[in-house]
Amino acid sequence: MVNELYLYNAFIENDAFLVSSSIQPVYGAQHPPLDPRLRRTNLKSKKPSSFHEFARSTNDAWDIDDDEEDEDFLAAHQTSLTPGLHPSPPLQQVTALIALYSAGLEAASPSHGPRKIVRSTLQKQKSLPMRPIIPLIARISDQNASGAPPMTVREKSRQDKFRQLLASPNTDLEELRKSSWSGIPREVRPITWRLLSGYLPANMERRDLVLKRKRDEYFGFIEQYYHSRTDEHFKDTYRQIHIDIPRTNPLIPLFQQPTVQEVFERILFIWAIRHPASGYVQGINDLVTPFFVVFLSEFVEEDVENFEMAGLPLETQRNIEADSFWCMSKLLDGIQDNYTFAQPGIQNKVKDLEELVSRIDMDIHGHLKRYEVEYLQFAFRWMNNLLMRELPLRCTIRVWDTYQAEAEGFSNFHLYVCAAFLIEWRKEILSMVDFQGLLMLLQNLPTIHWGNEEVGLLLAEAYRLKYMFADAPNHYKR
Repeated sequence: MVNELYLYNAFIENDAFLVSSSIQPVYGAQHPPLDPRLRRTNLKSKKPSSFHEFARSTNDAWDIDDDEEDEDFLAAHQTSLTPGLHPSPPLQQVTALIALYSAGLEAASPSHGPRKIVRSTLQKQKSLPMRPIIPLIARISDQNASGAPPMTVREKSRQDKFRQLLASPNTDLEELRKSSWSGIPREVRPITWRLLSGYLPANMERRDLVLKRKRDEYFGFIEQYYHSRTDEHFKDTYRQIHIDIPRTNPLIPLFQQPTVQEVFERILFIWAIRHPASGYVQGINDLVTPFFVVFLSEFVEEDVENFEMAGLPLETQRNIEADSFWCMSKLLDGIQDNYTFAQPGIQNKVKDLEELVSRIDMDIHGHLKRYEVEYLQFAFRWMNNLLMRELPLRCTIRVWDTYQAEAEGFSNFHLYVCAAFLIEWRKEILSMVDFQGLLMLLQNLPTIHWGNEEVGLLLAEAYRLKYMFADAPNHYKR
């Protein structure tokens, strides 16, 4: 089965170079990362001499586990895809996994498939202290992984402050950003994200009219363009989208529902044909997810990951889809050079990260250089996916609260978050004394137990770095 997956990934990799120029391959996004079971070549034998040479040396596979059992699961899933047909997710396997984790990883025979996945996954987390088990599917709901009791009085006070700001005839966006920096209460997150992204106006009287106009405009695009997905000029774009969507959070049942996958297909296809300078780039499919979950949460009190989307009224489904499209578009407007030809925005950000780390922590920087680990080999994905492949979804949503509160949060502040994130694993990085071990660690950092506390500390450290370096770039440039 591993060989079959290798051949399948090789087919996808080679085929990606045959599709139209509207699809840009993802460079440096290989996962499983340099797995010796799949690649028998000497990993240190040759360093890439150029960005594109490194790109050609990597596969385009986005799945989040590199255990053999996971490969079998995903290979069976992906090879069942046929253009024009929706995937048939192995729901029994997903359900079995959820049940196993919910049972607290209770006794299972050593030969049992899911048990082997649990054991090998937890073995990767040896550097973590013992904590309450959080399901590997990564619950979407806000959760403090440290187990600290919630500060209900403080939370209620913050929620009241948000409601007061949002009830004003003209919302003070600057004050809203200040309040949002340290996290947005779940109940008011959807309306706050719409405002901070620039999708909704600050004036309350205009909001309903703007929402209706923008939602109608989006579905006008659907009527005008979506039928063209089978045209010769666009079919390769649609085909790549159709392949990538089932890989989006593959262990969360919500994203394996045909209704949800159809929503993502429409959003990504319409965005791609309206932005021909970049077209669809693998990884953009991830960026829809936080908006979709947040806007869905208005109608779901808990257990979002298992919610049946088709049970919502059609009008509600349409509103969630349109709002997700427009907010994702606003985000991408600020980082579109990440996805144009050769992705210069990401190349520059990776270079800036290297310069910054060389000034902040010379030990880490020197260690990576000593073992010939290039920043591009791990940080490209951090920039391309905004750390969504490194953090549980619940943590990504919390991080995006701060990004939307920051001026140029997704394009500028993200650099400092990546630097803080790298330094967070200082002990683990310095303990690795070979190229392969370092790269596998950096592409599989153990954050599955992270919650609000860990994210808060990460963002605070990123703010400190920004305060020190953002207005004095010569401090980190040699």
